Amino acid sequence: MGALTEIASYLAQTVLTLALIAVLLRFLLQVVRADFYNPISQFLVRLTNPLVLPLRRIVPGLGGLDLSCLLLALLLQLAAIVLLLMLHGASLPNPALLMAWSALGVVGLVVNIYFFALLAMIIISWVAPASRHPALLLLFQLTEPVMAPFRRMLPNMGGLDFSPILVFILINIIQIALRHMAAGMALHPALVIGI
Repeated sequence: MGALTEIASYLAQTVLTLALIAVLLRFLLQVVRADFYNPISQFLVRLTNPLVLPLRRIVPGLGGLDLSCLLLALLLQLAAIVLLLMLHGASLPNPALLMAWSALGVVGLVVNIYFFALLAMIIISWVAPASRHPALLLLFQLTEPVMAPFRRMLPNMGGLDFSPILVFILINIIQIALRHMAAGMALHPALVIGI
């Protein structure tokens, strides 16, 4: 692979990764009903509106879920895979396999978002537990629906919260399953954002 191909591959993957993360964060924050007027939520909405709004005319929401965001995430993942395959001179597999790879990548990226959000929440709870920064409020709103069921399963530990350990175990199990599914579909991890 030449230097220009490698640079183009890196730049394309970086831009598409950032776009994909923004779209998935918008979707996840809508699912957990996070504060829409938080400045970070507003930034994500403004950033992704040029891509989401045209799709929303075609794909309506369902039960409070913005399916246009989900479709956009799949399309961005698909674009990244196709672009990387083309830059490396590889042939494109059948469309069904490409869509399966894209769906797997989107699920993997959602799992990674939650992994890093939980990690940030743990660190912040030790460093700045009383902070009211808008990013921290969004992190809390994003992670609390995942943490609450695990918190209810555990007995009271005298103020210590061990639920993140259970969530990290679940995340690792999901990541292992995703890696095996990717291997079963002959998916090279370098092709998909999130795996």
